[in-house]
Amino acid sequence: MRSGLEVLLDDPSSLKGARVGLCCNPTAVDAKYRHATDLLPAAGVDLVRLFGPEHGVAATAQDMIGVDEEKEVVPVVSLYGDSEASLRPDPATLEDLDVLLFDIQDIGSRYYTYQATLGFMMEVAATTETKVVVLDRPNPLDGVSVEGNVVLKGFESFVSAYPLANRHGMTMGELGLYFQKERGVECALEVVRCTGWRRDQYIDETDAPWVLPSPNMPTLETAIIYPGLCLIEGTNLSEGRGTTRPFHMVGAPWLDPRKFAALCQKGAQDAGLEGVAFRAASFLPQFQKHAGQLCGGVEIHLTNRHALHALLLGWVIIEAARRCDPKNFAWRTETYEFIDNPIAIDLLCGSAGGRLAIEAGLPPGDWVRAWDTQRSDWDEARERCLLY
Repeated sequence: MRSGLEVLLDDPSSLKGARVGLCCNPTAVDAKYRHATDLLPAAGVDLVRLFGPEHGVAATAQDMIGVDEEKEVVPVVSLYGDSEASLRPDPATLEDLDVLLFDIQDIGSRYYTYQATLGFMMEVAATTETKVVVLDRPNPLDGVSVEGNVVLKGFESFVSAYPLANRHGMTMGELGLYFQKERGVECALEVVRCTGWRRDQYIDETDAPWVLPSPNMPTLETAIIYPGLCLIEGTNLSEGRGTTRPFHMVGAPWLDPRKFAALCQKGAQDAGLEGVAFRAASFLPQFQKHAGQLCGGVEIHLTNRHALHALLLGWVIIEAARRCDPKNFAWRTETYEFIDNPIAIDLLCGSAGGRLAIEAGLPPGDWVRAWDTQRSDWDEARERCLLY
């Protein structure tokens, strides 16, 4: 497998004489783990400016933490500051560029904000007549599997900026085409395709490198459960941030781990959920939710990634936690990605549907899978943008 970066470097003559910007993070590497910020200048590319997404060019900042301009040889523009406006580049930072390269590994989930950053940069580039070139990489979760609902109007945010399914089954280049063709973002766009990848492959079934794309996405296994486990951010449960197993540990100081694990297991059985096992566990987050407090909860063990419906997993866990301790369970109501209303769980879901179903006591197995049959328009639009 060869990434779009490597394909471009085979013949970088199209960038000769151009002033080039690059939006990247540590995932912009070749097969030998050499970074684009070294490879492009060595190939004669005039790299004049970097753009850092959430977590920064170095991907060291935690989620929802503003990033100042970083110390790099090339000037850096942060695209995640202390306001919603900071998520889009100032047009002045694109006006003097001929080409904006975008090379970031996505992980296949709508909540993962790098694809929103691509869309926002394309929107601004359309006003400055700056060409956007996406250096494509595989979808690590495969490019076939799709899960969940699409975002409804009124529920847009940085974690739901475009009406994608929760697990979208697209590459970053294909998402760029979707923004252009289906969402009307009229910027000049080129996708440099990766080669040697089949849509049915997970990234570890290729020889592509895995570099953690953000501080709490250490492994491919984490990425596989993330389309469901990110929903925990919309509750007062810890999603394991501040531990060595983010998104694999879920709990709170008031939960009985054995009771919670048993309810998760029963909920999974009732919903027909396969591919995971739940272990009663205790953990001590070092930062973020319940920092320094002993939490009772579960550790999620992936047993069959091909059988797992990750989004259903997230809702099964939430339903079990609410059933385990309805007095203390609550939805997160603090400002989330610069938005106060709708609340976080509705922004993550892309509608109020999941929250209302949980509050009504409806079994997740009944309504989560129903979403898979209700997005035919989006499925057709997605199909028109696939490259592989």
